[in-house]
Amino acid sequence: MAHPVIGYAAPLEQFHPNEVLASAALAEQHGFSGVMATDHFQPWVPAQGQAGFVWNVLSALGQTTGHDLVTGVTTPGYRLHPAVVAQASATLAAMYPGRHLLGIGSGEALNEHVTGQYWPEAPARIDRMFEAVEIIRKLFAAGLAGRDVKHEGAHFRLESTRLWTMPETPPEILVATAGPVTARRAGRTVDGLITVGAGVESVARLLQRFAEGAREAGRDASEMTTVLQLHLSWAPTLEEARANALREWPNGGMRFGKSDIRSPHEFEQISRLVRIEDFEPSLLVSEDLDAHRARIQSFLDLGFDRIFLHDVGRDQARFIEAFGREVLPGLRR
Repeated sequence: MAHPVIGYAAPLEQFHPNEVLASAALAEQHGFSGVMATDHFQPWVPAQGQAGFVWNVLSALGQTTGHDLVTGVTTPGYRLHPAVVAQASATLAAMYPGRHLLGIGSGEALNEHVTGQYWPEAPARIDRMFEAVEIIRKLFAAGLAGRDVKHEGAHFRLESTRLWTMPETPPEILVATAGPVTARRAGRTVDGLITVGAGVESVARLLQRFAEGAREAGRDASEMTTVLQLHLSWAPTLEEARANALREWPNGGMRFGKSDIRSPHEFEQISRLVRIEDFEPSLLVSEDLDAHRARIQSFLDLGFDRIFLHDVGRDQARFIEAFGREVLPGLRR
């Protein structure tokens, strides 16, 4: 059976960009394939301590590794107009042909409120996201055709312009969601889906809705890209794995929508209520490498094309080396 594509989810919320570059290079040496990095203006909680700009880091990763480069995710329309995201993505794809996937999300107030714009309700945010995708696609097509394009929509305006630096093939656009309605809409309109680890049955239903949307548009979901970001907490002892989860990634144990919270300090206050049992089923906390392998395999069995692993602990080298040696070789498509 073929080996799956298991990548490294670079935690820009937790580590200085230079540390991320070193960890990604180490991951490549230990069998990880590809790197995902998410666009954060702030960390979730102050203890995480970092928030490097994703486009700078991905550009550097293209030079220091042979990894595929996935934005998982960025949010056009608040800090960055869709045209700027399109330019950043097209430039990255031109520099590293065939290695870049563009992940788009509807956003978190934590990152997007900083420019002082009105923060809309979830349905409006989702509509804005899909309109942003429309603009990005227009700019990709216009850049390839060597012509100008403009846009006047419900949420965005684009004056007549084009992208002047383009790859031969535009990057695929993937929508990130954990919601079934958005997943179905993504199946109808974009190139693929990104989601995060949750209960296997819940994720399976999400993929089903994505496939339904694809069929409605006359497309085959099995030929479209599906990506999973999987958070985990592993350490040689269960005590340390639990301590890492509670200290470093308490946001992973918050069982409610977090899109409207604006400050890492607010998350820090809420994190005092998080208990270790709150991390299930979204994040496995275990010292047992076999348990982690089984969980990853359960998502591969659902048909994901790529799974990116994020260990919440501070010792990324220990995680990378242990998983590269003990976990990745036993995984199969």
